[in-house]
Amino acid sequence: MSAVREIRRHSLAAVIPVICFAAIGYFAYHAMEGEHGINAYTRLTLQIQDTKAALVEVTGERRTLERRVGLLRADGLDADMLEEQGKRVLGLLRPGDRVILGR
Repeated sequence: MSAVREIRRHSLAAVIPVICFAAIGYFAYHAMEGEHGINAYTRLTLQIQDTKAALVEVTGERRTLERRVGLLRADGLDADMLEEQGKRVLGLLRPGDRVILGR
């Protein structure tokens, strides 16, 4: 009977450390893999960098398009741009064509 009592006493003494290690493991896992964990933070940081790079690219493309549209406006109509767009719309401009305008 005393052996059973010794085993019970040692097992009860081991319960608290086991519960503490389980809690530490649970929180450590969720700190790494959870919705707001370190891995999620890293993924979001990379996504932000990719989005910023895409923003820079799209902003440059928008500026180019705005400049080209500005050349087609009536108050600042550029003859070269008008000819290029006319050929493109009419299907007369082929890849590799070079337009040389004489004045």
